[in-house]
Formats: sequence, C-alpha cells, structure tokens
Amino acid sequence: MPIKIPNALPATETLQSENIFVITENRAITQDIRPLKIAILNLMPTKITTETQLARLLGNTPLQVELELLHTATHMARNTSAEHMLSFYRTWEDVQNEKFDGMIITGAPVEKMEFEAVSYWDELCQVMEWSKTHVTSTLHICWGAQAGLYYHYGIEKYPLPEKLSGIFPHKKDRKTSILLRGFDDSFMIPHSRHTTVQRQDIEAVPELKILASGEEDRVGVFAVSNQGGSQIFVTGHPEYDGETLKSEYLRDKAAGLAPALPENYFPAGDDTKDPIVTWRSHANLLYSNWLNYFVYQTTPYNIEQIG
Repeated sequence: MPIKIPNALPATETLQSENIFVITENRAITQDIRPLKIAILNLMPTKITTETQLARLLGNTPLQVELELLHTATHMARNTSAEHMLSFYRTWEDVQNEKFDGMIITGAPVEKMEFEAVSYWDELCQVMEWSKTHVTSTLHICWGAQAGLYYHYGIEKYPLPEKLSGIFPHKKDRKTSILLRGFDDSFMIPHSRHTTVQRQDIEAVPELKILASGEEDRVGVFAVSNQGGSQIFVTGHPEYDGETLKSEYLRDKAAGLAPALPENYFPAGDDTKDPIVTWRSHANLLYSNWLNYFVYQTTPYNIEQIG
C-alpha cells in the first residue's frame, strides 16, 4: 500500500521518481480503508530533506500511511521557507485533541546544550507526555532518543571525546526482538552525534530493554524499547540517505571546522568519491517492523480508543 502525503509536498516528486508508491490526498479519499495516522515532529533544520527520508521509509510497506507534519511553535524554522511551513506543517497545539497510531520525534542539532536550555524544551516535554495517552507507539531518533530517555526515565547524556560520524557495525543484544526481525547478525547504521547515553544507566531501569548496540564500545547503545514498545529510542540515523553525511561533512569543512572524515563511508577514505550505502536494507526493515508490529498490530481500529 502507498504512503499518503499532501498533494504538493516536495517529497512527492522525489519519491515517485524512485518508484516509491505515493498516493495523494485526492486519490486517497476514494479508498475504503483506514490509513495509519503517523505524526512526525520534525526538529531537523533541513526539514524537506528529513520529510523525504522518512516518507521514503514509511512508504515501503504494505500499509497505507497518512503523514501529519508537526513543528514546534516556540522555535521558528530558519532553513525552510515560511511558505512551506504554512502549507504543510501544524503545531502540537493544533493536533493535541487528536489521536495517532504512531509518532516520530526526530533528532536536532542541539545536543551540546543541556536539555532545559533548548528553547522548545518545555513544549517538547508536553508533546512527550501527551504521546503516552494519544499515540500507540512513538519512535525517537538520535537527539530525540536522548531527549525521550531523559524525559521519561531521567537518563542523562554525556559528551563524546570527538564527534561520532560515519557508518558503524552493530549487533543484536536481543536476538528475538521483533523490531529487528530479519536483521543480519552484523548490520551497518549511520551515526552523526557529539553525545551518548550510558548502557549502565539504561540497564538500571527495569522497564527498558536494550535491543541492539554498536560492535565498538564508543558507538554505544543503538536501540532501546520500553515494555510493550509504546516508546522506542534509536540513537543513530538509519533514515539518512547516501548523501546526508557527505553534505554535513562538506558543510563543516567549508565552515573551517576541520571535521574528521566520516568513517566507513567514502571509498578508500576519498571524499571526492561517491559514498557507499551499506545500511539501506536495514533501515527499511527497521521502519517496516516498527509500523507492522508496534503500530499496525497494536493500534485499535477505532483510533479514538487509543490511550
């Protein structure tokens, strides 16, 4: 089944060119089916890029998905046009009386700041509290995962000696985890972050389960779930497309920041060559498993019964 997105969303043309099955609002209303309502709280500065990446993965399943794009009211986007935001985004206040089958809270470039110092922290806390009664399963990504672990369970984040940037091998800590069903014993995932969470802090919370982690200690925990999977935390960026780390690296290089070369990414470490994508199949598996087992198989048919 296709992913349902607004008729004029820029992602539509991109996804159709990739043979991703997209259905616009006009066609969707003719189908007698209840799509899964998925809210995306997009905290990334490159909003159109992130929309497209997530829509690409959510559209690669047999389920019909209807996206609701959200932004924070307390922080205005500076890298995305006001016209785009007005056309395709709503705030949490606009939807707080609605129910959603699933929700994604993205990463954000604020990880070096204390959580309480982030301008929209109070609003994000309201959203995360609301998700416990209005969303069947919430998937937190990168900084969103660190923010969720801190808000829900008091788990702190810690600075890394240097930025973790590149594609790293991972292993399953719980081999029977349905979130990781179909995964290889070793699988690659992109990371791009300055901070981390500690395994022992997570293990001290009985309600949490560590599902997967990096094969190297410096990568740390990758996927965590609470009992039942209503809150899932992923510290990496499986949604990144092949050029994302390259764009971040060249941006920082142009700014004179002397960034380290993303690891396991450019052939022979040559940043003039096209990156090698080694994580796409597992990214698709992760999102299809989340949609199927933690959203579709769990959410009630009557969406108002959520919570």
